[in-house]
Amino acid sequence: MLKLNNIGAPKGANRDKKRRGRGPGSGTGKTGGRGHKGQKARSGGGIPPWFEGGQMPLNRRLPKRGFTNIFKKVFQLVNLDELDARFEAGATVNGDSLAEVGLIKYASRPVKLLGRGKVEKTLQIEVAKASKSAVAAVEAAGGSVTVTG
Repeated sequence: MLKLNNIGAPKGANRDKKRRGRGPGSGTGKTGGRGHKGQKARSGGGIPPWFEGGQMPLNRRLPKRGFTNIFKKVFQLVNLDELDARFEAGATVNGDSLAEVGLIKYASRPVKLLGRGKVEKTLQIEVAKASKSAVAAVEAAGGSVTVTG
């Protein structure tokens, strides 16, 4: 039976690899297609693609801008509509439960609650940060939001 995994290449489509350095009769003997002497003829020789012949390289000609703040806090974002879809009424929502249902990747990293969508269930939410609109919406539905820091 003809299947994608057993279709071969048509006859003449594939060539044998050149066997270099196999004597004068092979056509690629002696220098093996590398010409005579020089940096590119040597084993391991050649110059990297970014080398510009000694000219000041591009990465050193361009100015450097900005910096990376190593103390920056990166929050995992969760919206109200996502909580409403994945949790039952009366559930406790924290980093562990959010990671369990797949809304965040890391349970140990801080979470920020955002106010997109509506929540119609009473949820007890524990997050590192929350927007004012999210807190208002959760409390209007009878739940509570605890901001841990």
